[in-house]
Amino acid sequence: VQNIQSFVLVYNSNNQSIHLYILICSMTEQNSKSFTVPSHSHRSSIYFITTFATLLVLVLLQIQVLTSSVSTCSLSWPFFDRALHRDESSIHTELGRARSMLRDSVTFLPLTDLRFAKEPMSGHTWFMSSMNDTFEGDETQHLYFPSEASKGRLLCLSAPDTSDGTKNSYALAWPEALPHDATLFPGLTFVSDTYYDYGNLWHGTSAILPFVSWHQRKECAVPDRWVLFHWGEPRTSMGAWVHNLTRAAIGEVRIEDLRGHGGAGPACFEKAAVFRHNEGAMKKQRRREVYDMMRCKARAYCGVARAIMDPKAIRMTLLLRLGSRSFKNESTVIRIFETECAKVDGCVVKVAWGNNMTFCDQVKLMSETDILVSPHGCQLTNLFLMDKNSSVMEFYPKGWQELAGVGQYIYRWMANWAGMQHKGSWRDPHGEECPHTDKLACFLFYKNAQIGHDEIHFAEWAAKVLGEVKEMKSSSGSRHTDVAGSSNPCPCDR
Repeated sequence: VQNIQSFVLVYNSNNQSIHLYILICSMTEQNSKSFTVPSHSHRSSIYFITTFATLLVLVLLQIQVLTSSVSTCSLSWPFFDRALHRDESSIHTELGRARSMLRDSVTFLPLTDLRFAKEPMSGHTWFMSSMNDTFEGDETQHLYFPSEASKGRLLCLSAPDTSDGTKNSYALAWPEALPHDATLFPGLTFVSDTYYDYGNLWHGTSAILPFVSWHQRKECAVPDRWVLFHWGEPRTSMGAWVHNLTRAAIGEVRIEDLRGHGGAGPACFEKAAVFRHNEGAMKKQRRREVYDMMRCKARAYCGVARAIMDPKAIRMTLLLRLGSRSFKNESTVIRIFETECAKVDGCVVKVAWGNNMTFCDQVKLMSETDILVSPHGCQLTNLFLMDKNSSVMEFYPKGWQELAGVGQYIYRWMANWAGMQHKGSWRDPHGEECPHTDKLACFLFYKNAQIGHDEIHFAEWAAKVLGEVKEMKSSSGSRHTDVAGSSNPCPCDR
């Protein structure tokens, strides 16, 4: 050890490193002469000193590493701290620029695209025409935001115009870069566009039915709000009957008025389900399941109690209209059906007018109806509220068969979808001749005409239907209708 004179640690501030210098002096000649150890002993001493020095160097190198780490940390933190803050500031600046660029790049397109005006409900439809629909099994096609299809972007709407959908617009935006002055609506929003309206019973039911189906399939998800469009034009209300059916089937209906949502900019939605084809491509079995659910929920909503029926009872209801498509001679029509009903044991007739009945009045009446007799019109939408396998008899004014197109068959289709039996139609062959040559003008001439009657045909037809219902009831025995209060809850009952 005496031969190790000193070691020096030198810190280099330029590259923040530590250099270890070990100064080992050999024995002086004088000292070496004073030793009289044998040569082999001298070699052993030299070996010992060299080994010791090597070990000492290794120990000191380890100390160097530890010292260097501590020294580097303590000495360099201010440098890194300054660099980090400089980088964070730069990062925030770049993120701000990127977010601003994303906001500025949001492109709003017309809600109604007139290029598709001739086929407004085909393909993409003229509502949000740039978007492709999503198909889920037997459901009708729809759009959902945010989703993989939207690349995680949200739906934003700007719709102040109530009379021209081409002046209203839509866009997709990233949640972190919504358009300037946008208002974000949290939760789930149901967005509906219909070619028809939300007041008519049939049109309104057709528009809300896919939402009822989606609600059931998506773990009974209830929207925080509804946004309604007709031809891309915002609407702020539903007809009372449609509103009550929607409330019964899904829950509270809150319709958002985008013109008065409180923000100057567009409205963006955290989650949005969009239906623009009404029932669209929904499969028959799925429609039947949804009608079953709406029937059950409507009866529960209106407190229609469980009915235990006499197996011989046949309940016939004449649901009549006032004004357009009403019978010219109501009293005679009523008498014909009452006469035929009286010939069948257990048959009773009720006569009602849909215009003076509440929603729940109609639900109760239909739950007590086996045979529905009614002119073609929106009041026939009530048919799905009857027990399944009930019967429907429909009547038309002159001119409908030739001029009305396929739309005249909607209640025949609905009866089939809802599990009812459409027993045919009677079309009045008598009436004024159309004074026009144009087909559309002639249809409008006949559209709301009154309906005559054929006493012999009505009597024979009523007798035939009554006989079929009696036979069906006799073969099926006593029926118990499961409605509110029964042991079988409706779907999505909480």
